[in-house]
Amino acid sequence: MYRSNIEQLIKWKSMAKRKPLIVKGARQTGKTWLLKEFGKTAYQNMVYINFEENPALQNLFINDFDITRIITVLEVFSGVKIEKENTLIVLDEIQSAEKGLTSLKYFYENAPEYHIIVAGSLLGILLHNKTSFPVGKVDFMDMYPLSFYEFMLAINEKNIADLILNKQWDMMNIFHDKISEFLRYYLFVGGMPEVVKAFSETRDWIKVREIQLQLLNAYQGDFAKYAPREIISRILMVWNSIPSQLS
Repeated sequence: MYRSNIEQLIKWKSMAKRKPLIVKGARQTGKTWLLKEFGKTAYQNMVYINFEENPALQNLFINDFDITRIITVLEVFSGVKIEKENTLIVLDEIQSAEKGLTSLKYFYENAPEYHIIVAGSLLGILLHNKTSFPVGKVDFMDMYPLSFYEFMLAINEKNIADLILNKQWDMMNIFHDKISEFLRYYLFVGGMPEVVKAFSETRDWIKVREIQLQLLNAYQGDFAKYAPREIISRILMVWNSIPSQLS
């Protein structure tokens, strides 16, 4: 599945004054998939650490920010030798590691030769109150659901997608009805990668709706992670009122 953010990552890799990169975005927008794909295609090696899945590493940054020690721990844990210019380090769910965001300041100041990207849910990063944020020491990339162009590519309509990308208005007029039909598909399916993948493979509208509802339920389950218990009911009221407000 093509994601246009890959172009931003390639540009980031080639920057002379590259900073550690924070990839922000809502859950299930494809951050992890994209970073793994980037690591596999643009580097000789990749070290991928998910702090939510590996609680033993959540205290990695508590005592100090000694880069040599941190790199050694990552090498031992992953079994991958980290070569400065040839290895991509991906630290996922960074909000689960105390002082994880703060460590990026020291990677930038003391070891800028390492290629390091961190990712996490947007809400988790913004509300992570146990950390000193590395202002001016990091770059950012926002990850969103698939655009209409990316959606068209995912459902194997590359020719029409290219017409849209290149703004070939005369040609687009010829296929106006077809493009309008695909736009209606996109408005129903949306751009969440899992939903788009299911639609592309099955064209099953019932399956699409099932996955959408599962994602919505997962989002609701996330509220409890970041909000005091006494206001969760109010958050759910706001959340459930969104459709009526949009209409």
